[in-house]
Amino acid sequence: MSTPAADDATREHKRAPAVVHERRLHPVTPLRRAWAPVAVVIGWAVHDPGAAQHQLTRLTALTLLLGLTVLLVVGSLYGFLSWWFTHFAVTDAELRIRTGLLFRRTAHIRLERIQAVDVTQPLLARVAGVAKLKLDVIGTDKKDELSYLGEAEARRLRAELLARAAGFAPETAHEVGEAPARRLLWVPPRALVTSILLSGAPWGSLVAAAVVSPLLWLATHSLWTFLASALPLLGAAGASTAGRFVAEYDWTVSESPDGLRIDHGLLDRTHETVPPGRVQTVRVVEPLLWRRKGWVRVELDVAGSSNSVLVPVAPRAAAEDLIARVLPGVTVPARLDRPPRRSSWRVPVWWRGYGLAVTDTVFATRHGLLHRTVSLVPHAKVQSVRRSQGPWQRALRLADVHVDTGANKTVTARLRDAQEAEHLQWAQADRSRTGRKDARPDRWMD
Repeated sequence: MSTPAADDATREHKRAPAVVHERRLHPVTPLRRAWAPVAVVIGWAVHDPGAAQHQLTRLTALTLLLGLTVLLVVGSLYGFLSWWFTHFAVTDAELRIRTGLLFRRTAHIRLERIQAVDVTQPLLARVAGVAKLKLDVIGTDKKDELSYLGEAEARRLRAELLARAAGFAPETAHEVGEAPARRLLWVPPRALVTSILLSGAPWGSLVAAAVVSPLLWLATHSLWTFLASALPLLGAAGASTAGRFVAEYDWTVSESPDGLRIDHGLLDRTHETVPPGRVQTVRVVEPLLWRRKGWVRVELDVAGSSNSVLVPVAPRAAAEDLIARVLPGVTVPARLDRPPRRSSWRVPVWWRGYGLAVTDTVFATRHGLLHRTVSLVPHAKVQSVRRSQGPWQRALRLADVHVDTGANKTVTARLRDAQEAEHLQWAQADRSRTGRKDARPDRWMD
């Protein structure tokens, strides 16, 4: 039989707050943060190179050496103190991050609002054996991050946060471990290189550099004008070829209970997760030169997340299989209806690239004649429906129907018959209400 003293002790134990164990980042983190004062000096020199050069000429070798020593000491001290005053802790309900050397900032991230936890490893971080943890949280545009953690610790913390977000009890979440994954698709490097070269973007920049820059040289006979026009165009060509290859190298899509996992990167490795239930729009992109090979690119709009590519290039059948896993029960419509022929007075030739299909699950539109894109919006993800008509459209009895999603994106069915557009607007509103009632929960692993 319990005594009053024992009951009071039990109540006091229940009211006692749980012990929160705060942790620090990896010890190599100060080396990264020590560059902040150096970056300030470099920024000043770039902003005013004349003054910087003038000050350097006035300094003696001893003064310059002392200045560099002081800068090194200040940078090291700043890196150490910023690391020392940064803590994080996982409580029963939130991830708490305390940062700031002079001005303190504490971020309270509710675990049930976490929708993606990504692990990224820049090249130097891979060498040092550390990783950066990035968190996508519902209702925030900017990602919170923990950089850097040991690679093994980052993966353990990621698994624990996902388990907590899925509803596992705090005392068992750290024992769940990372959910197993099954590989669904891998993009071979040869296919990636071929797709980049056939996309047309690098060739446009190279042709512009080969034509515009020589013309400017002939007109001005100025080397600086030639370089100012040629270098940005060559840089754009490099970014659209080498940059894409480096970023999308070894692209792998795997399936796990916490969503589709995406791993990619040649120098900087990125491990992302497509959160279940948070995908608002799927786009199937098909450049003209890819059609003979039957290749497509699949892009995503995810609410509150920066994930934008599901797969950079894949056969259409494999891509549609991935879409069915991201949006269960959704298939890409085989046929989309073109606008009325009279819309050619509004958009000559290119009107043939527009299309619309509404199925039981999605609102699908198409635009583009050469670079074709099909956008799929599940009915449950439609936030609002709008209809618009310009003066010319009213004269041609045409209208546009706009569908807004939770990712602050809009998908538009262009140049539809005015009566069809009015019916489509009200019917889509009804489909969206019904779809939200039947939609699956957005929580992890449900």
